[in-house]
Amino acid sequence: MKRFFYFVVCILALAGCNEEKKQPMVDMTQNDKSDSLQMIIDQRENEINDLMATFNEIQEGFRLIAEAEDHVTIAKDGEGADKTKQIKDNIQFIQKKMAENRELIEKMRQQLRESSIKGDELKKTIEALVSQLEDKDTKLQQLRAELNAKDIHITELDEAITTLNNDVAELKDESNQKSQTISEQDKQLHMAYYVFGTKSELKEQNILEKGEVLKKNFNKNYFTKIDTRVDKEIKLYAKSAKVMTPHPASSYTLSPDATKQYVLRINNPDVFWSTSKYLVVLVK
Repeated sequence: MKRFFYFVVCILALAGCNEEKKQPMVDMTQNDKSDSLQMIIDQRENEINDLMATFNEIQEGFRLIAEAEDHVTIAKDGEGADKTKQIKDNIQFIQKKMAENRELIEKMRQQLRESSIKGDELKKTIEALVSQLEDKDTKLQQLRAELNAKDIHITELDEAITTLNNDVAELKDESNQKSQTISEQDKQLHMAYYVFGTKSELKEQNILEKGEVLKKNFNKNYFTKIDTRVDKEIKLYAKSAKVMTPHPASSYTLSPDATKQYVLRINNPDVFWSTSKYLVVLVK
């Protein structure tokens, strides 16, 4: 980020060297652009700083949890009447820090959702933090087994593990729900429909009327659903074919194959489906 900021500052400085060669109105426009660019840089800088501050808090929480775990290990292997109290105090501390880290992870998720930064790596980082919570859950369960083996029963440890299991389960459920929602939205975004048929077939479904298509309540169930990212070739099984919907001619080819039956090949899906998500082909 600092290198990028320095690069932008250099550009602005070079632009300033040419100010005297430009008209006043052009200078004002250039200054406006420079101000806008600086605002964007400042916004990104602030968003990244906020995310990193939250991330550092989470990492510090995990560090303190690790220290408390070490203290529990030392106490359970040691001697003395106060070792149960030491274990209890550290377990309570771990429980508190795990709850705080869960809230911070959710805060980081919210910051990323509301920021202009769209990075897959940041999402992976958040999922890695959730995995750390899962690791702590496993360690606490192992710790409970070790304490039980030494006849050290800590009620707070059972409560901490129950709370942690619930927290981790909620985070995983939320992550799975969001992934499923994004996947469904992505499918909807890239969904399209096509149909091919003779003039009489298309008329029967109210798809074609007086040489025009899709003008009335046509039968949508007659169409075939496709994924525009995957389906780029449609076999028409006919010796003659004509595209009736307004798809850009430069985005597709319509030509016969080796058997002299026509095939529609979509060369540029984004352009092809930009005018209509419905494709109608008249065949003979």
